[in-house]
Amino acid sequence: MSKKPIIIGIESSCDETAVAIIREKNDGRAEILSNIISSQVDVHKEFGGVVPELAARSHIEKIDVIAKKALEKSGIQLKDIDAVAATAGPGLIVCLSVGLNFGKAISASIGKPFIAINHLEGHALSPKLNSDIDYPYLLLLISGGHSQYLLVQGLGKYKRLGTTIDDALGEAFDKTAKLLGIEFPGGPQIEVLAKKGDPNKFKLPLPIINKGGCNLSFAGLKTAVLKIAKNIKNENDKYNLAASFQKTIEKIIYKKSKVALDQYKKIIGNKSNKFVIAGGVAANKNIRSILTKLCEEENFDAIFPPIEFCGDNAAMIAIAGLEKYKLNQFSELDFSAKPRWALDESAVFLKGAGVKL
Repeated sequence: MSKKPIIIGIESSCDETAVAIIREKNDGRAEILSNIISSQVDVHKEFGGVVPELAARSHIEKIDVIAKKALEKSGIQLKDIDAVAATAGPGLIVCLSVGLNFGKAISASIGKPFIAINHLEGHALSPKLNSDIDYPYLLLLISGGHSQYLLVQGLGKYKRLGTTIDDALGEAFDKTAKLLGIEFPGGPQIEVLAKKGDPNKFKLPLPIINKGGCNLSFAGLKTAVLKIAKNIKNENDKYNLAASFQKTIEKIIYKKSKVALDQYKKIIGNKSNKFVIAGGVAANKNIRSILTKLCEEENFDAIFPPIEFCGDNAAMIAIAGLEKYKLNQFSELDFSAKPRWALDESAVFLKGAGVKL
């Protein structure tokens, strides 16, 4: 029996330093041998958000230790690695450069192929960490920096169907949390507070809900939350605003996902009925629930990565690396970090005031 490939994945695009090692199993799926993540929450908490220079410094201090831990846990020696996959973008360039250069150094030292990975493609392929999913499928990628619907036709083959024209969904959650006095990173806490409140207490806008196809907008919603938050005088109203915000997001995502499913069906027909929801916000249980319900109504399979693989991690970078390794899609060692790197590079840029939908 031939040796199954072993891939080391490295992630440092923002404020998580992560290294993972995976091995292909006999059935073609991935076995996660280790997945070590070091969060920088304590580093950035006092600033209310990620400070790029501090994040990069933390990556530099920790990445060697994290890599050693990943190797120790996996039981794999560096010489047995078949390829090195590292995030090359999009992200904060000072942070990307740390993991990217670390990966290149390992690749050069052991004489094994280097594979530059698009961070978003890592999210797009993250369901492959626990399921055997074939192409094509519809993808909703929702995170702190991105919110978009994509038709995934194969490795590296993406067609954008819709995107946010202003803020990402994860950013809207984080900003709302900050307005409610929740310390960074507060986005995930919105769902917790929402359980204590009345979702009908505050009427919030549903931006571009009936136009723009499956494009999204959250800036107007964020502004409405700001105006209400200024007049909150007690804890109950804090819970009520969190609940109203969560409910409004659910309405938007449900409606826009229904539009995206219709667009997807017009392109693909009945070939495939898979809807993948990935990215950090895919960990929101209420969003999982309403999209599962929508898929039941539309006769689609709702597919989510395990919650531990929704946020930034290196296992998703390794699985993207494994997919590319099997197709001999390697990168040169002079591959540069890309702070902007769209999955569908042919898609028109849609962002900013005056965008016509």
